[in-house]
Amino acid sequence: MTKSLESTGIVGDPKRLLLDLAGHHRLSDLLPLAVRRLADGSAVALVRIWLIQPPHSDDCANCRFATECQNRERCLHLVASAGRSLTGTPATWERLDGTFRRFPVGVRKVGQIAKTGRSLEVADVAHDHGWAADRTWISNERIASFAGHPLLHRGEVLGVLGLFARQSPGESCFEWLRMIADHLAAAIANARALDEIDSLKKRLEQENEYLREEVQQITSFGDLIGQSPSLQATTRQIELVAPTDSAVLILGESGTGKEVVARELHRRSRRADRPLIKVNCAAIPRELYESEFFGHAKGSFTGALRDRAGRFELADRGTLFLDEIGEIPLDLQAKLLRVLQEGELERIGEERTRRIDVRIIAATNRNLRTEAEAGRFRQDLFYRLSVFPMELPPLRKRVEDIPLLAEHYLDRFSRQLGRPRPRLTLAHVQDLQRYPWPGNVRELQHVLERACIVATDGKLQFDFPKDQLKRREEPAEPSSPQHILTAAELRELEASNIRKALAASNGKIYGKNGAASRLAMKPTTLASRIKALGIRLIH
Repeated sequence: MTKSLESTGIVGDPKRLLLDLAGHHRLSDLLPLAVRRLADGSAVALVRIWLIQPPHSDDCANCRFATECQNRERCLHLVASAGRSLTGTPATWERLDGTFRRFPVGVRKVGQIAKTGRSLEVADVAHDHGWAADRTWISNERIASFAGHPLLHRGEVLGVLGLFARQSPGESCFEWLRMIADHLAAAIANARALDEIDSLKKRLEQENEYLREEVQQITSFGDLIGQSPSLQATTRQIELVAPTDSAVLILGESGTGKEVVARELHRRSRRADRPLIKVNCAAIPRELYESEFFGHAKGSFTGALRDRAGRFELADRGTLFLDEIGEIPLDLQAKLLRVLQEGELERIGEERTRRIDVRIIAATNRNLRTEAEAGRFRQDLFYRLSVFPMELPPLRKRVEDIPLLAEHYLDRFSRQLGRPRPRLTLAHVQDLQRYPWPGNVRELQHVLERACIVATDGKLQFDFPKDQLKRREEPAEPSSPQHILTAAELRELEASNIRKALAASNGKIYGKNGAASRLAMKPTTLASRIKALGIRLIH
């Protein structure tokens, strides 16, 4: 009759262990439980579980078997350990940072089990001299046998279960251990699947939370509407850069539709199936910048009541739109630059480094080049952001698009208000085109919404600021005919102007107060003009 596992004394109750494994769904509970229960047997010295994972940054440098490792992409990591020592140093083996915490796949017996996917039993270690990596430990702890099983799930080796015993296990014991390893592999695969589901669920909740905030805060300009040459040039730029991962810097006055362009860039990119995350840099309090961008751990500061992913994490494999990028404080720009360069970040209060893959689209109504030259914006960050700069034209330079924009917004606001759509006449269009639109498309939207609200009789009336209308209607120059200068008169006028500058500079051309500086010319250019015009210098 085949002996049962209970009679061997290796493991107390394997059936109960299998039932317990089925009741746990987290690796943090599952793996320690398995090794502790297996190590309860009086003849068991040590039970360990290694899982195949990519190596950490310091694993290879500190690995005992580094010289034997041919492939440093994956190795066996010790994740659970339990047992009792006879020497008492230490009394139990639960630590995971020992000499044998890593095994390259294919190296030594444990590595061979992972490589081949086949179980291994060494019934008598004393007669297998090439087996043990530490003969002294084998002797001191009176190790008699070793049983190792691959953790196989659907043909994939997840890791290795190893058991060191102080007596030789029977045949039934080896079969029970194989069965436990198979159940453990299935439980590990299920636990990983649940962890992945939880991670995706948490990410989805975070993205939904962000999108709910966006719905409340976003001001939409609609799609890119118009047929003006300047808008067509913008569309061509979008078509060129959208399929790439290059950083885009959108420049333009407030209200020109920078966010609309950012959304169109994302929509036409390879990342369109991932979220476009917006950060309004001007609206974030200074003390919350790091938390907003990079996230924080629970309890990392007052008010951090839960773990929170930053906008960079939410945009992973998607696009991050940094609106009003020029408002970021200078001392925080260095941290932003590091994340953009390295593609790594740490949440506040965490030591874990997270890899991210984010495309950056930035926007500002400032002249960032001038800001960088003046020291108010980091030049290295400016160059990092402005790989592909795009400048959006103001509405006053694309007046031919105003009728199309007006029709679009009148349709929208009429539906929202539940009223008949007011008629847009030629006189209305001319009124709209005469106005200079300092607020650009955003101001046009607000003017038309206000006109729809007050148009109770179906007639549109526009409420323009009078000072802007007056400024637009005043002629810039007198309309009377002006005298046209001949070429000779122009030369004489230029010569007279240069003489005045020389006289004011006491004949000095170069230097801070020289004539070239007063005329805003290069000194060499001025010297050439003096010679060409035959001007005599003052001595």
